[in-house]
Order: sequence, then C-alpha cells, then structure tokens
Amino acid sequence: MRLVALLLFLVLFASGCLCGNGATVCPIIIANSSFDWAIQNSSWWTWIAQHYNRMLVYAPAFDADLSWFPGGWAYKDMYSIIPGSSVATQHPDWILRDASGSFLYIPYACSGGTCTQYAGDIGNPSFRANWISEAQGMMRAGYKGMFLDDFNMRMQVGNGSGNLVTPIDRRTGQAMTTDAWRSYMADFVTEIRTAFPIAELVENQVYFFAPATDPNVIRATKQADYVWIERAFNDGGLVGGSGTFGFETLLAFIDQIHMDGVGTIEEIQTSSQPEYALACYFLTSTGGDGLSDRYTQAPGSWWSGNDVNLGSVRSLLHYRWNGLYRRDFTRGMVLVNEPGSPTVTANLGGSYTRLDGTVVSSVTIGAGDGVVLRR
Repeated sequence: MRLVALLLFLVLFASGCLCGNGATVCPIIIANSSFDWAIQNSSWWTWIAQHYNRMLVYAPAFDADLSWFPGGWAYKDMYSIIPGSSVATQHPDWILRDASGSFLYIPYACSGGTCTQYAGDIGNPSFRANWISEAQGMMRAGYKGMFLDDFNMRMQVGNGSGNLVTPIDRRTGQAMTTDAWRSYMADFVTEIRTAFPIAELVENQVYFFAPATDPNVIRATKQADYVWIERAFNDGGLVGGSGTFGFETLLAFIDQIHMDGVGTIEEIQTSSQPEYALACYFLTSTGGDGLSDRYTQAPGSWWSGNDVNLGSVRSLLHYRWNGLYRRDFTRGMVLVNEPGSPTVTANLGGSYTRLDGTVVSSVTIGAGDGVVLRR
C-alpha cells in the first residue's frame, strides 16, 4: 500500500498543480448568465482575479474579458449539432440516426418530439476535423483551455422524447457498440490534444457511465488536464458502498483519474452541506484539483471555509478509520462518513477547532456528512 501511495504521489506532482499542495482550496467558478453582473462590473475584477484560479466561460462573449482574467476555459460540447445551423443543413450525414433513418439527439431539453441538440457522429473524421477547426477559431482569442461538455464514455444518444436509442454506426452499418463509442471518443480527444498541445482540456465525465479502469476511458482521460465531476459527493442520488451510484465507486473513480496523472474538479450544485463538500474535496485533493461551489464561492457571499489552510498533506491517500474515511494534514484532518452508514462518534485524541470556531476532542458524524478539523 505504501508503494502504491508513493507512486500516486509521484504521478500527481510530476503532472503539475492547479494551486497549493492539496491542503488548500482551488476555487473554480462557472461564469454563466447568473454571473454576468460581476463580470460586467469592473469594480469586481480585481476580487475575481484574486479568488478564482480558473473560470468556465463562454466564447465569444468572454473574449474581451481575457485581458483581466486570462484563466478562462471556453465551453464547447463534444458532439452537439444545433438544428437549423449551417452544419446541420450542409452535413446531415454528420448527425447520428436510428435504424429507420431518423435523426437522433443529445437527450437533454426535449419537448414536443424534439430536443435542442442533434447528436453528432464522433466516429466521423470529417465531423471531428470541423469541430477542431471551430475550436481553433475560438481559441485564437487566448483562452487558457477548453471545457469539453458531454464527454460521455457511454452512448448518450436519444430520440426526440429523450429516450436512449442505439444509433447505427456508419462504419459498420450495424448498431453502434459501447466499445466502439468509447474508442471513437478516445480517438477524438487524442486528435484534440494533438491540435492543442498546451491548452488545458477539461473533460466533463460522469463516473457511473463507464468504469474508470476501461482501457478507452483511461486513454481518453490521459489526454485531459482535468476531469469535471458534476454534483460530486453532494449528489442526492449517491449511496454508500461500491455499487453503480456508490460513494466508494466515486472515490475509486477519482483515485483512478489521479493515477492517470489528471486532476479533478468537484462541482457542487446544492446549497446544503458545504462542510461535507469541503471535507470530501480535502479527502481526495492533490493540489492538481479544484472545487466549484456557486453557493459558497460567489462574489459577495464568499464562505470563510474556502480560505482554510491545512498546511500540507501527511497521508497521501485517504484511509479507513473507526468506520469513517480520514485524511491527515500537518494542521488538521478531515473525516467523512459515507451515505447509508451508521452515525459514528469518534475520539480525536486531542483538541481540534471546527470551522465554526468550536474546540472539540470528539465529533459525531451522521451518514453522508463530514467535518474539517484544524489543529
């Protein structure tokens, strides 16, 4: 186990760090329309530049703002084709179809028998070349990297009602297999990496779509700088254990990403349990990882928990302790109780300060909760 931990440490810190050494928060914010008020108010620019390591932004709207915040990741979907666009009109052969020849969609925002985005054929070399050409035009503005949305390592293709449908693979004339889809996605991102050798690539993967140990998943992940994880450990559907939606499954997914030499971004989409989110972040952070929480990191409502400094890591990996997950730092520790587990009262063997300032020598942690403790 010590050899594995040492190898993991060497892989992580050879690949570079987003910020710090795993004992501090690296804040990442999504600059969507709800964030416009801050971007459009120049009095916030210095504060934003000081508090966020990166921002997920949208081109070309953010082009002019790169002068004061150069750390923008420009959004681009991996296989979206907009109905009515020039691509859809001129290249209908780039759109995936079912066995009857009907167009298929990305199963999102569907209504009235149609969805907002056709599903592009990621196995088509011409589609991929055009995607890269579009990205090159976007990146000329000077973006730090690209956020690759819908980086799905399982086929997420559906009909106009949003129901999943297996498309026909034009290379074989047969139903597209899961292995073929994963291979096409890995080939695609390898071509993107070749076209953008120094850009930061952020893959928005879903941990339960495919095993992190699948060869094509590993091949695809290794082309990235970061893997974005929506909802992360604060996902309301997360349960205990190592099942499809298990806490341990997500933990193993992050560990494998780190073994691949890639960082993660844990995006929190709920205002509840911010300390649990922070504890889980510290449980896995290497210094090459980020935390995105619009509820605790927004300008004007910044939470002091984002400023916690636990010194440096003492245990390179999380480990089991008294029925909890634990990780040690020179200035404290974090404890997490996975969902579905019994409530645990743990004697800490000394005095620690909680985030609210109370001094404790023991803590009681319920299922799906966690604490950050400072010496």
